Amino acid sequence: MIRLSVRNNFPAVARQMDRLPEQLANKAMVRALNKTVDQGKTEMARAISSEFRVKVGDAKRRLSVTRARFKGVLHLEAVLEATRPGGLHNNDARGMNLIHFVVGGQPKRTAKGKLRQLNIQIKRSGGRKQIKGAFIATNKRTGGTAVFIREGKDRMPIATKTTIDIPQMFNTKRLNQAVREVMLKRFSTNFDREVKAILQGFVR
Repeated sequence: MIRLSVRNNFPAVARQMDRLPEQLANKAMVRALNKTVDQGKTEMARAISSEFRVKVGDAKRRLSVTRARFKGVLHLEAVLEATRPGGLHNNDARGMNLIHFVVGGQPKRTAKGKLRQLNIQIKRSGGRKQIKGAFIATNKRTGGTAVFIREGKDRMPIATKTTIDIPQMFNTKRLNQAVREVMLKRFSTNFDREVKAILQGFVR
């Protein structure tokens, strides 16, 4: 989770706000916070996709923004976090099924009839990993395809195979810190632009 708070992250900007009319300052602050957190969402999706075999759009759909508010109760904080399907958040114990990282599709048999192993690649810079005994089948609960593995020597029972999810990718220390730094750098520029835009509106 990345939080942008006026008091905690931008004390210099908070002092600048004291020199502006309160309504103007608050309006500019809310707009700047929301602009910055939206930029952070795009930046994080790109960062995740550059390191893991996840599409930018798929990563972005799993990033949630809690926006700052000007109307009603003033709320000068914006939050960027990652969610799982159904609105589950960072600390929920679930992962992405390996189906998202399969390379080459369903394992096929060799000329001698031996079943090849399923190939998985999670990181773009990492090598492929073979999952012994894993196979692709329809998930009766969701209706989609998933990677399964038998839990014993018998045909049943089987279990889904999961791995790192978007929230865990989000919380990779290097990615999280890099995106946080980008957001902190962009905020001051966004705030100055919003102040100018609002002042120009008043002049008209």
